[in-house]
Amino acid sequence: MQLERIVRRPLVLTEKGNRLRETENQYLFEVARDANKIQIREAVETLFNVSVLEVRTMIVRGRLRRMGRGHAKTQNWKKAIVTLKEGDAIDTTGGDTTGGAGGEG
Repeated sequence: MQLERIVRRPLVLTEKGNRLRETENQYLFEVARDANKIQIREAVETLFNVSVLEVRTMIVRGRLRRMGRGHAKTQNWKKAIVTLKEGDAIDTTGGDTTGGAGGEG
């Protein structure tokens, strides 16, 4: 499986995620459902150039959503909590290092 397909996106907009990132040096990711902990560790270490100490995973159940008169269930997905070595960090802000909206002003 390709590394880019294992790690789908970082989960950065939750209070728990912010607290874990600031105090425990742990990061939350949405990962592929069929990826195991070893694959997740290798993908994070390769993509972000960091050292991973621990990977914890969980399956998050999909929610029931209304669509008109009917109901639909969103898909289940897998969440990974990745603990990094002390001193390592991942930039989850989007990677824009230009410092502006593209103008040279």
